[in-house]
Amino acid sequence: QVQLVESGGGLVQAGGSLRLSCAASGRTFRQYAMAWFRQAPGKERSFVAAISGSGRSTYYADSVKGRFTISRDNAKNTVYLQMNSLRPEDTAVYYCATDRNPYGSPQPREYDYWGQGTQVTVSS
Repeated sequence: QVQLVESGGGLVQAGGSLRLSCAASGRTFRQYAMAWFRQAPGKERSFVAAISGSGRSTYYADSVKGRFTISRDNAKNTVYLQMNSLRPEDTAVYYCATDRNPYGSPQPREYDYWGQGTQVTVSS
C-alpha cells in the first residue's frame, strides 16, 4: 500500500516562504519520480514541479521557475518543495504524487498515487 503524506502548508504573507514535505511509504522510493501539483478553487489541478528518481533531473512550471525548488532525500523517502517569493496566486491545495517510472512528467495521468493535499494560502 503506497502512502504519501504532505505537510508544511499554512498561511504566509506575499513575499514569504514555505517548505512542503511529502513522506512516502510502500514503494522503493528511489525508483520513481515524484512531483508536486496544485489546485486552486474553481481551477483544474496543475503541474508545479517534478524530480526524477535519482534526483538529477528537475522540471518546473513556468509560473514557479526561479521561485520554487523541488528536491528529494531518498534515504528518508521524502520529497520537498521549497517555495520562496510567494504570491497570492500561489494559493492552492498542494498535492504530491509518485510517477509510474523514474523519469518525471508534467502530466497528471503519469502519476498513480497521490497524497491528500496540504493548503497553502498567501495573503496580499
